[in-house]
Amino acid sequence: METTRLPVPPLTARAATGAWLLAVGAGIAESVVGLAGAVHDGAPALALIAQVALRTILYGGLFLVIDRYFRHGVRWSRLLLTGLLGTAGMASLLIGPISWLANHHLTDLSFTASFVTDAALRTVHLVALITALALSWQPETNRWFRRA
Repeated sequence: METTRLPVPPLTARAATGAWLLAVGAGIAESVVGLAGAVHDGAPALALIAQVALRTILYGGLFLVIDRYFRHGVRWSRLLLTGLLGTAGMASLLIGPISWLANHHLTDLSFTASFVTDAALRTVHLVALITALALSWQPETNRWFRRA
């Protein structure tokens, strides 16, 4: 029986896939930490359930797009990830810190375990997102997406 060998994506496309998955994973981790904080603060259960359901659909869909389509070089997936995560995702990561800085001074920072965890996760998320965007549009990756 003869097996069909699928073309191997270039290193830049494989690294972009990993970076997109890391960005989604960091978003999931941020959500879990935020959920724990909301539960601790006594947020209404219905609001928490709705939030978890929405994020599960969103992150599940993103994982599916990255794994099933982007990884295999399907053109629309790169555009979707760039448009959706590159704009809305980047904005959601930056709006909170920017609005906080607009209303506070750096001396107001409180280096609690919660703050350090949030800052570390947000940093990983942002770096993974920027890396994924940059790698997704490298010349080798461009050729990979044009090959079909």
